[in-house]
Amino acid sequence: LMVIAKKEFAMVHLANQFFYNTIERRYWALVWGDLKADSGTVIGNIGRNPNDRKLFMVFPEGEDGKYAVTHWRVLERFYYTTLIECQLETGRTHQIRVHMKSIGHTLFGDPRYGGNQILKGTIYSKYKQFVEGLFAILPRQALHAKVLGFTHPRTGEQVRFESDLPKDMEKVINKWREYVQSRKEQL
Repeated sequence: LMVIAKKEFAMVHLANQFFYNTIERRYWALVWGDLKADSGTVIGNIGRNPNDRKLFMVFPEGEDGKYAVTHWRVLERFYYTTLIECQLETGRTHQIRVHMKSIGHTLFGDPRYGGNQILKGTIYSKYKQFVEGLFAILPRQALHAKVLGFTHPRTGEQVRFESDLPKDMEKVINKWREYVQSRKEQL
């Protein structure tokens, strides 16, 4: 989901909403690992990695970078991965990707931050083939802009848009559901 202003008046109004963090932004992400809690908040300054300008990282508080806050909650657990919803309080480049990696839950399939390698799971070759098959279906990070809400610049009405998961991400999530179901049947 994206919002694009056609007129300068609308652009200024929307820019102010982004600046003051009044825009509702919710993302769905598939992350490596099983988060211990059902919800949480990641607070950490984000800036460019001094060793690789293409990457961003979380800096120790007050050291460098810009203040960033990501709230998350678990939607579904799949043993070695977890589907979560993230709500942004701030909007930094790669915020969800960097914040989740900083707490040990890199986005599934994320080639830039190492999520395109098997980070959790068994050592069996059948599992390795399963995950590599998922990487082939979804050769990108498993992140989707699910909800975008804001105040309409002209009418002042609160508007909210929601989008379906892309087919590739939906397919990978369904494969994880099947994996969980087959493990339960084996018990």
